[in-house]
Parts: sequence; C-alpha cells; structure tokens
Amino acid sequence: MSKLFKLDYESPIGVLEMVSSEDTVYSIVFVDRLSAIEHQREIPDVLQDCCTQLHEYFLGKRKTFTFAYTLNGTPFQQAVWDSLLQIPFAQTASYRDIANMLQNEKAVRAVGSANGRNKLSIIIPCHRIIGTNGKLTGYAGGLWRKEWLLNHEKSLKELII
Repeated sequence: MSKLFKLDYESPIGVLEMVSSEDTVYSIVFVDRLSAIEHQREIPDVLQDCCTQLHEYFLGKRKTFTFAYTLNGTPFQQAVWDSLLQIPFAQTASYRDIANMLQNEKAVRAVGSANGRNKLSIIIPCHRIIGTNGKLTGYAGGLWRKEWLLNHEKSLKELII
C-alpha cells in the first residue's frame, strides 16, 4: 500500500480528518477531538485541494467537489454511494428513494447500512438522506451536524451557481 497522509480541517461544526495517498482521498470523517494538525513535510496536492474545496463549501462558495477520491466497498455499496451523488444540492431523499433508484425496493435497510459506511462525509452527501416520514435519521457525524449541513445548503441554494 502506498504512503498515507492525514490532515485535519477545522470546520464550523467540528474537525474533519482527511486521509489520502499521493493522488487520491480515501476518507473524510468528523472526529470528536481537537485538531491534531502536525506539520508534515509533504502534503499532497490532492489533500490540499480537498481542504480548499471543503473550506469553499463551508464558506458557501462551492456545492460540488472535483478532487480525486476513492471509495472502497462492495458493488452494492458503490451503487448506493453513486446514487447519493444524484441527490441535488440542498435537497433530500429517503433510504426508500435510493432503493427505488437502484430498482431494488426491498433493499431499504441495506441502503441504510451502505449509507452508514460512507467514508467521504459531505463529498458523498449522506447527510441528505432523511426518513420517509421527513424526519432526520442517523448520521455518523451526529444528527446536529446533519441538521446544520442541511440548513447550510438550504440557505445557499439560490446563491451558489
């Protein structure tokens, strides 16, 4: 395996720990700790781009991401994550909606499980998944962060091109 790099980003809702190789990002997850930024001699361009794009997202200047990333998972998980990318900025969908997109209406629980294994918070927008009743459902970063992200996007919907 190639060398891995870590970098913390202090977002308005807590620290995001980012992990990458020289050329692709593997993980962006909320961590409940203070930033542990250690000055590494080398920070790959892809990790710097990731940090910059997340910062732009939180400033309300970005709604899509263009840096290279890799998600490792089963074919079903990959399909779920690809479906999450189809949910427009500032909109929501349910686990059932995703199961229907996958033409497997009985896979609602499996969709929820795959959603919970997403390692690229915000980039793969699992925060846009809500219950069929319209209520917020689980989020690895905490429901308060999910609510914040949804409100953030809704407040910017008309401002970002």
